[in-house]
Amino acid sequence: MSSVNLTMAIVLGGLYATGFYLLLQRSLMRVLLGIVILGHGANLLLQQAGGAPAGRPPMLGEAPVRLMSDPLPQAMALTAIVITFALTTFLLALAYRAWQLLGHDEVQDDVEDRRIRRLESELAEGESAENEQELDSEATR
Repeated sequence: MSSVNLTMAIVLGGLYATGFYLLLQRSLMRVLLGIVILGHGANLLLQQAGGAPAGRPPMLGEAPVRLMSDPLPQAMALTAIVITFALTTFLLALAYRAWQLLGHDEVQDDVEDRRIRRLESELAEGESAENEQELDSEATR
């Protein structure tokens, strides 16, 4: 049973916090950096979950089973690397295309989002006007 390394836990928390912060930004380059940092954090987490002591290669007949290392965290880390690489290339292509078409990499609000926000503000103003009229009528009674 391996103990949790406090330094590594703090580093993992910092990587995840930084990655999620960058992921929530409007700039595609910051989103890209957030994805990369989250990918590194996931790899580090998987390697930490695999255990600190290195074992023998997991080949039958080479060593007793209790001395073999667990291959699952390594396989999951390789899968996380491939997924991070795929997302990185997709976001790089998206940012490059946005730069070509718009001249910047800021993600803009969708037209539907703006329409809903405008409708919400109109409804809020209408409700506040109705509330003011009700309060005025109650005050005059």
